[in-house]
Amino acid sequence: MEMAQIRYALAAARALNFTKAAAECNVSQPALTKAIKTLEADLGAPLFYREGKRVLLSEFGQSMLPHLQHILDETQVARTLADNFRLLNQVPARVGIMSTVGHVRLSRFLANFHQEYEGVEVAVTESDVADLKMSLEEGKIDIAVMNVLDDLGDAFHVHDLYEERYVVIFPPEHRLGSMNTIKLSDLSGEPYVDRLACEMRETVVNVCKDMKVELYARFRSEREDWVQAMVLARIGFAFMPEYSVTYPELLQRPLVEPSVSRTISLVSVPGRPFSPAVSAMVRSVQSFSWPG
Repeated sequence: MEMAQIRYALAAARALNFTKAAAECNVSQPALTKAIKTLEADLGAPLFYREGKRVLLSEFGQSMLPHLQHILDETQVARTLADNFRLLNQVPARVGIMSTVGHVRLSRFLANFHQEYEGVEVAVTESDVADLKMSLEEGKIDIAVMNVLDDLGDAFHVHDLYEERYVVIFPPEHRLGSMNTIKLSDLSGEPYVDRLACEMRETVVNVCKDMKVELYARFRSEREDWVQAMVLARIGFAFMPEYSVTYPELLQRPLVEPSVSRTISLVSVPGRPFSPAVSAMVRSVQSFSWPG
């Protein structure tokens, strides 16, 4: 039993005409007729009755039709899965990541993803929120991991991954180490390191103004590693998302009164088709057990 024979028999059952079925299958009528006769010989009973130019399904043919259709459908599904598996390693998943997102959690996810889809290439681009939105719109990246900040409306699809608090980081033996939590008012007049790349920087600055909290920036940088290094060098404290702290020597305490937090989400463009690699990554992101 060959797939071509099954395909010809199903076409003939739909058309009840060998000439039309041959045209649908793009073969000659003699070739189609011969293939169907061979199939009938293999099955041991006729699928069709031929009355001159008229073709009718036999009782055996009627009972076999659903099974033949199922075989064809399953073969097409298997072929699609094979094609998708082949394409996984041909088209990379282009992921945009907000530059202030801590890499520890994402690296754990990527390690899990590569165990499940070995060989899939992932191209990562770091940028700020505005650039990530533009890159999504222009099709330069497939998906983005970021804090969306504002309501994106129908322009983007947003799937929340995890929420993280903002904490105050400081070096060992700092006076803040005696506190379990830190109020914003506790920091007034304290020298600090300014994270220029923080997407919530303006929010924190405005809150400080409203609460008349004075902060003196002794160092400013857009790089998260420089910020943490300067805090460790006792230049000042810094505000950071809790999962972005990578220097184990640093101490941290939750910021309260007010507490500040952000939500990290997976963002994509609705209706835009994904490559097999991107589809696999989206499924993995949504099913991954994100801590917290």
